[in-house]
Amino acid sequence: MDHSQDTKMELLGRPIDAEEIDARLLDLARRHARAGNAAIDLLNLVGGQAEGLLDRLPVSVRMRLGEVTENALHRAMEMAHRSREVVGDQPGWMARAVTTAMGAAGGMGGLPTALAELPVTTTVLLRAIQDVAIEHGFDPAEASVRFEAVEVFGAAGPLSGDDGADLGFIGTRVTVTGAALNSLIARVAPRLATVLGQKLAAQTVPILGAAAGAATNYAYTSYYQQMAHVHFGLRRLAIDAGRDHGDMVEALRLKVEKLPAQRA
Repeated sequence: MDHSQDTKMELLGRPIDAEEIDARLLDLARRHARAGNAAIDLLNLVGGQAEGLLDRLPVSVRMRLGEVTENALHRAMEMAHRSREVVGDQPGWMARAVTTAMGAAGGMGGLPTALAELPVTTTVLLRAIQDVAIEHGFDPAEASVRFEAVEVFGAAGPLSGDDGADLGFIGTRVTVTGAALNSLIARVAPRLATVLGQKLAAQTVPILGAAAGAATNYAYTSYYQQMAHVHFGLRRLAIDAGRDHGDMVEALRLKVEKLPAQRA
């Protein structure tokens, strides 16, 4: 028996079989469903539709939301990465606990404190997405991984329907330039602005106060963590299976469509 050949195979990693590919795809599809369930819970809590929530915001705030979100994304991307020098990798529940506490504090003072809390929440969300990337074997120190972490924000937001046309995945990029990153943020910011605008509006509901801020932050953090697992989990699966990433996206889409209609 050629033990050197066995050792070489172990180092390279044994190819995963069709059964494992199918099981991992099913797990990712269920994560995708759980993310949608968090959105339903949030809508039930605030008792209204997304469009109605945005109408609660002053016109001046709504007009500046895109600009504020784009600036927050630029700052959050750098701060989330730098935070690793101070605070090491954290379990997923920690990010949910931190954003929940921040949402409660932001909701206590209405719109002014909610606006002040928004950039910090965005940073923690991005850091949580980077933590998920690490779980799947990707290094946030690499520009391409940080690029993809921002791309996760491009997935359908918790208060908007996912029509299945775009699950938020991107093609492989060998290099990521500053121009490419700026372009990505400019594209993601409008959708994220809508999501964060709904969060701000929920925090201005007088009857809910701090509870609305805590609940919305918890729901958004849970959503983006689940979507990050779907994003980076699928990318890892494509690598482990030696399959084209686009093919795996389509395989996941079929799994999502076949899931039972009831809540996961």
